[in-house]
Amino acid sequence: MSRRFRRQQAHESPNSQALRFGAAWVARPTLTASSRMTSSQIIALASPVFLLLIGLEWWVGLRRGHPTYRLNDAFNSLGLGMLSQVVGLFTALLAVGVYTSVWQHASLWQLPTDQAWVWVSGLLLYDLCYYWLHRCGHRVAVLWAAHAVHHQSEDYNLSTALRQTSSGHLLGWVFYLPMAVLGFPPLVFAVVGLIDLLYQFWVHTQQVGRLGWFDRWFCSPSNHRVHHAVNDRYLDKNYGGIFMVWDRLFGTYIEEDDLEPIVYGTRKPLRSWNPVWANLEVYSALLKDSWRTRSPIDKLKVWLMPPGWRPADVAAQDPSPPFELHRPLYNPPLSRQRQTLAWALGLCALGAVLSLLWLAHTLPWLDKAAAALGVLGLLWLIGRVCTPE
Repeated sequence: MSRRFRRQQAHESPNSQALRFGAAWVARPTLTASSRMTSSQIIALASPVFLLLIGLEWWVGLRRGHPTYRLNDAFNSLGLGMLSQVVGLFTALLAVGVYTSVWQHASLWQLPTDQAWVWVSGLLLYDLCYYWLHRCGHRVAVLWAAHAVHHQSEDYNLSTALRQTSSGHLLGWVFYLPMAVLGFPPLVFAVVGLIDLLYQFWVHTQQVGRLGWFDRWFCSPSNHRVHHAVNDRYLDKNYGGIFMVWDRLFGTYIEEDDLEPIVYGTRKPLRSWNPVWANLEVYSALLKDSWRTRSPIDKLKVWLMPPGWRPADVAAQDPSPPFELHRPLYNPPLSRQRQTLAWALGLCALGAVLSLLWLAHTLPWLDKAAAALGVLGLLWLIGRVCTPE
């Protein structure tokens, strides 16, 4: 602890110290006992709401004659969301721990948590940091390797919102350090981050059309549909999490065009329901190209250039297949027996994950790791069931 921090703490009021200890609690997801809810418990409580809304969207799509769900794809998206939350029990500590350390030792000042302007400005700044993380996630290959998971679905629905990466915490924390330097406490960082994440759930739908003035200033279903497109016209646009102000300010905003129907997915389709491979596919391709190229500079550039860039010598030996906008969906047929088994395994996995998220802060590390491996096995098995040979 720095001398400056000790001097400040010595002059704090009891209320200020309590607020500081509350912030420290948020930064420690493995506390054994506390009256406060952990972020994983909040996600566990929100999950039934997510599932009810997914069911409602599925029903509305059927009523309108515009269904947007396939069982195998939805199970894959939900499985990746569950896997992300389970892995986050171990990796989120890195992001919050580094943030807290920078806030304690390198902040220019330390802002209070009992002022509304701190929370409002914190949310705005968090969304700006998220914009740059999101934008770099589409323009820097190693960051895209993590973020690609969210875009791999060739459908677009509320289950896609839950399709999250399991490796995002490894590098994503770097983009939020300006908040720590400017003095936003870990409590504010954690809460506004959760707000930003939860807000983005509802924009992953095709059942909500244009919203007029709202589309111009906020992330909306129309704006985010554009973001998930692989069409040349829409590629790498509309990065904002809550606000479209950043896209307008930095020249990455574009409106949805009815004359250009959106095609969803990634330019190199995943073609798999394996949740582990979904997280490793892009890393594997980058590592392979980095190993095979003879140029020392290209071995590094592979990780830092935009997605799709490849060293000339490797591309000449093993050219990438051309991008096809209108390609058949990856949709291996499922028998009724496999569908029933996938449902049964999916319900088991959901129950296991919700239980783990709720109890994680009370479990010893080895017990938590064993439970996580069990969940991973269930999710892998669901992928196998959905992929008949």
